[in-house]
Amino acid sequence: MELTRLIVKGGVISPGELRNIVNMSMAQGLKTISFGSRQDIIFPDGFQYSETENNGKLHIVYPNEQSGNNIVSSYVSTDIFRNTPWLTGNKFLYVLEQFKEQPVLKVNITDPKQQLVPLFTGHINFIASEHEDYWYLYIRLPNWQRMEVYPVLIYSWDISKIYYEIERIVNEDPTIGIEMIFNLVSENLDTNNRTIDKALNVPFYPFPYYEGMNRLGIDQYWLGLYWRNNLYDLEFLKEMCDLCFDCKIGKICITPWKSFIIKGIPKDRKLDWEKFLGKKGINVRHSLLELNWHLPVATDWSLNLKTFLVRTLDQFDISTYGLTFGISDYNREGHYFTSIVIEKNQLPKDLESIKIRDTYNVLYAKHFDPNTREYIIHTQDIDKLELPSILIELSKKYFNELGNNTPIENNAAAATKKEKQVHDVYQCSECLTIYNSEYGDAIQGIEKGILFNDLPADYCCSLCESPKSNFVLLTAEKQDI
Repeated sequence: MELTRLIVKGGVISPGELRNIVNMSMAQGLKTISFGSRQDIIFPDGFQYSETENNGKLHIVYPNEQSGNNIVSSYVSTDIFRNTPWLTGNKFLYVLEQFKEQPVLKVNITDPKQQLVPLFTGHINFIASEHEDYWYLYIRLPNWQRMEVYPVLIYSWDISKIYYEIERIVNEDPTIGIEMIFNLVSENLDTNNRTIDKALNVPFYPFPYYEGMNRLGIDQYWLGLYWRNNLYDLEFLKEMCDLCFDCKIGKICITPWKSFIIKGIPKDRKLDWEKFLGKKGINVRHSLLELNWHLPVATDWSLNLKTFLVRTLDQFDISTYGLTFGISDYNREGHYFTSIVIEKNQLPKDLESIKIRDTYNVLYAKHFDPNTREYIIHTQDIDKLELPSILIELSKKYFNELGNNTPIENNAAAATKKEKQVHDVYQCSECLTIYNSEYGDAIQGIEKGILFNDLPADYCCSLCESPKSNFVLLTAEKQDI
């Protein structure tokens, strides 16, 4: 199906902008819109955008146009999932604001500590380092066979000008390599780079649950909304934007999983939002088994296949916690970002007129971590009815291997030696509940081994919901009592 895309820079849009898009869509007779994997908005074929009516503020890409790609960012994860301490929401917005012209190449700007937004699916991938305001840069241009690391860390305020210079260089010579790109950028720009002193460490965390009403700090909530068919009702979105205005919420965030998140719902307005969702009949309690799938937009066959597989896995009571699944047409050049991928094979052209059953290939990421960018072919040319047993087999393999693998280290620099595993123990001063990093917090989905200081800022006591600041470190003597 031919689709029209509306570019939403970094997946961040204001309620006012979204309402304008909704009104424009309704005026053209549409009843729904969809979201794309690069945090953009998708319209069906035939949608027309008037530059004059909208002052050219929106960037539209029509079918078969090559007029730009969206910037993917993990702004959506900031404050609600684990994150690099210095990388605030405002920092993301400042960096995104530097991009005045629509990029031709795919750009990702992400935090490596979050798991919701893929790190390496762009041509140009900026990934936050531990040094404040400095980023690793990983490049894989369209004609490159593998990802290459840029030899230095990039300063936050140089990100856009370095990107535009790389875009210019690649436009002049599409066959250029990483060393020449670095030399030309260094020669043409005055930038505040920093030496890479350690490998990029991408820890593996299970995929988070991102739906429903959730606590955000002490006096706010965030809301994740997901439609199974990726067809978001315009009337609902219009009223939702009005409620955002009323609650002084300034941003709505689109995820790469065809869903969106609203942050900053005031505590005293939580009931208003719950009543609004209830009156509209909105389900915000899908199982993780439904939320962790990535499907191509507007393809009925993939949605039907997902429905079949989810129902079958649910029937067998199979756990897929931490895994993600993707469905795709066969594409050996594709850059996937899920733990397990189901590819539908192409029929030979001379057989297209004959009605024969589709066959599928199943691939899984090394260690089931898509950030490895290395996929292993598990099974080829199997029937649809064989897929559930294959996925059950891979799910068991995942849990058998869970915890046995070391984090990914990606760099030209030498990998640092593994440090001895350390643990810490903190206690809630209100109800005396213990957080021991050796065991994590299963109730809140915190894995074993996560130190207290690495917990998200909105972490609260599982028993009394006291904020993270109310926990105190226990000394060795007190731990032994």
